[in-house]
Amino acid sequence: MSQEATEAATRESGEAGTPEAVDTADAVAAGSEIETESAEVGGRDGDDAVSSAEKASSAEKAWPGDTASPHGKASPDDTAPVGTSSPHDTSSPHGKASPDDTASPVDTSSPVDPAEASEASETVDAPEAARPAEQPAGSAPRPGWFGWRRRYPRTAHGVAVGTSVLAAALLLFALLVPNRLERLGPDAFFRLPAEGILLAGLLLAVPPRSRRLLAVASGAFLGLFTVLKFVDMGFYSVLARPFDLVLDWILLDDAAEFVRESFGRTGQVLAVVGAIVVLVAVLVLMTLAMVRVTNLMVRHRALATRTTLILGTAWITCMTLSIQIAGVPLATKGNAEFVNNRIEQVQAGLKDGRIFEKQASVDAFAKTPPDQLLTGLRGKDVLFTFIESYGRVAIDDPAMAPQIDAALKQGTNSLEAAGFQSRSAWLEAPVTGAGSWLAHSTFLSGLWIKNQQRYRSLTTSDRATLNSYFRKTGAWRTVGIVPGVRRAWPEGKFFALDHIYDSEHLGYQGPYFSWTPVPDQFSLEAFQRLEHGKKNRDPIMAEIILASSHNPWSPIARMVDWDDLGDGSIFHRIKKEGTDPKEVWQDPERVRTEYRRAIEYSLDSLTEWVERYGTDDTVLVFLGDHQPVPTVTAGSTSKDVPVTIVARDPKVLDRIAEWNWTDGLKPAENAPTWGMDRFRDRFLTAYGPQGG
Repeated sequence: MSQEATEAATRESGEAGTPEAVDTADAVAAGSEIETESAEVGGRDGDDAVSSAEKASSAEKAWPGDTASPHGKASPDDTAPVGTSSPHDTSSPHGKASPDDTASPVDTSSPVDPAEASEASETVDAPEAARPAEQPAGSAPRPGWFGWRRRYPRTAHGVAVGTSVLAAALLLFALLVPNRLERLGPDAFFRLPAEGILLAGLLLAVPPRSRRLLAVASGAFLGLFTVLKFVDMGFYSVLARPFDLVLDWILLDDAAEFVRESFGRTGQVLAVVGAIVVLVAVLVLMTLAMVRVTNLMVRHRALATRTTLILGTAWITCMTLSIQIAGVPLATKGNAEFVNNRIEQVQAGLKDGRIFEKQASVDAFAKTPPDQLLTGLRGKDVLFTFIESYGRVAIDDPAMAPQIDAALKQGTNSLEAAGFQSRSAWLEAPVTGAGSWLAHSTFLSGLWIKNQQRYRSLTTSDRATLNSYFRKTGAWRTVGIVPGVRRAWPEGKFFALDHIYDSEHLGYQGPYFSWTPVPDQFSLEAFQRLEHGKKNRDPIMAEIILASSHNPWSPIARMVDWDDLGDGSIFHRIKKEGTDPKEVWQDPERVRTEYRRAIEYSLDSLTEWVERYGTDDTVLVFLGDHQPVPTVTAGSTSKDVPVTIVARDPKVLDRIAEWNWTDGLKPAENAPTWGMDRFRDRFLTAYGPQGG
C-alpha cells in the first residue's frame, strides 16, 4: 500500500478504537499468541510476524498519555513508537483491512483451530509469568493495584516468575513431604514423585474446560492430602500411629482439652485458631498453586510436554534400576501407597464394629455363680492401680535404667522389710503414647480396646469387667479413685463402681501440676482417709489412677512427709520450685529426664503407701497403662508395660506360681509377656475355685 493511501486511511479511521479495528486487533493478537505457542500458523518469516503483531497490538488500547486529536484525526505526535498509530498502519479508509493485510503472518479471516483458540483464551487471565519485562503498550499486563505493573514492568515480571516458582515448589513439597517428623529431611525432597508426573501429563492432555476443573479439584485434594500428613505427624509424635479417618475424630476434642488443661484457655484458643488458619491456608494456596502451574504449562505446552516425557522416562529408569541417593530411592510412588493404606484403614474401620461385637459376645465367666467367683481373695482388699505412662522404656532405656532400677530395688527391699512379697512381668498395651482409658478398659474387660469406637461399644454393652465380678459376689465394696476425671463421666456406671472419687471429691486444695489435678501421694492419702482407713468396713476392691506421671511431666510434685499433706496447700510451694513445661519441651533430653523423675515419684508414692498402710489383707496389683510418647521412647515400637502383684499373705502369690513371674518389683527382660486383654480371665481363673 502507498504512503498516501496509508495516511488517508489514518485520517478516515481517526482512531484505532472503532469496533472494526478493535475486532481485527484482538483477532491478530490472539492469532499471534497461538502462533508463538504452537508454531502452527503459516506466513512470513519471524521478523514480519513480530512486526505485524506490534502493529495490531497498537490498536488494542491507548495508554493515558496518548495524544489523539479532538476530531478523531492523528496529530503529528501520533507517530510516537509507543501507544499510538504508526504512519505504516494498514487500516483502510473505511475501517476495514486493506489487501496488504493478507501478507501478515496471522490471517484474521482464516479459520483457526477451535481447541487452540480455546486454549489461548483460557490462559488470558493467567499470571503473566512468561511475558517479557517490557512489552508494547497494547499487550501490557493488567495494571495491578494502583497501576504498579505498568510503572514497574521489570519488577512485575520478576514477581510473576517468583510466584510461579513458589507455586511449583509448594506442589512439589506437598507431593514429597512425609507424614512422620523423623523422616522430614533434605533427602525426602530429592525424589521423583510418580503422581506428580502423571498429573502433569493428564493436565496437558485433557480439553481446556476439563483442565480447569481438574486443576482446581486436584489442587484442593492435594491440600487435604497435605493436611492429613500434618495430622499424621502429630499422631505419630504422640500415639506412634497415623490418624484413623474413621475412628479418631473424637480424639481431636480430647487433644484440645489436653491443651487447655496444660496451657490454659488462652493456649487452647490459640491452638485451635492456628489449626483452622493452617487448614484454610493450605487448601487455598495449594489450589491457587495448581491453577497457576497448569496455566504455565499450557502457555509453554511444547516445553512442558518434553519435560514430562523426560521425567517419566527417568522415573521408570530409576525404579527399574532401584537407584538411590543416601539410601533413599530416587523414584517414589509413596503418595499412591499412602492413599492405598488409608483406603484399607477405612475399610478395616468400617468392619471393626462387627468384629468387636462377635468378640464381646464370648465370656467364659458370664454364667459362673457368684459364690464361685474370686474365692481365693475373699476378705482381701484388692487394689488395681494404674501408673500413667509407666512403660518398658523406663526400665530398659540405658539413660533411665540406673535411677529406675534403684527406685524399684529400694521399693522391693522396703516392702520385704514390711513383710510383703511381689511378682512382676510384662503386659502388651493396646495403645502407646496416650489413650489411658483404652488400656484401662482392655485390662478390666478382657477385650482388646484399641480405639474409641470399641470403647463406646464396650461401655454401652453388658460386658462384665473385673469390677463387675467383684461386685457380683456381694463380698466387696467397689470404689474408684480417679483424679484425672474433672467433668461428667457417664461411662463410670459401666465399670460397676459403688462410689467414684474424682478430682473434685478428694479434698485437694493445692495447685494443678500441668495436666495433673492431684499429686499421687495426696490421691493415695485421700483413699486412706475416705475408704481404706475406715473401721468396721467391708473389704474393698478399688480402681486407682495415679496421674502424676502424665505428659507433659513438668512441673512434678515431690514426696513430703505424709503427716504434712493436709489439704494439699503445701504443693503450691513445690509447684513454684518446679520446671516450666514450655522450657522443658524445647529439649528432648530434658523431657526424658522429667519423665523418669515423674515415674520415680509415682513408684515412691505407691510403695510408701503400702509400707505405711498395708495390712495382711492388702493385695496390690499395679501396672503401667501404656508407653510414653515417642519423644521419650526414642524410636522404640514396644507397647509393653510392667505389671506387679504385691501381697503379705503368701497364699495369694502361691496361686500364681505357675505364671513364672519374676520376684520383686522389676520384671526380668525375659519375663512372660501377655496381651493386656488376657489378664482378666487368667486372674479370675487363678483366684477361682480351681486356682492354686
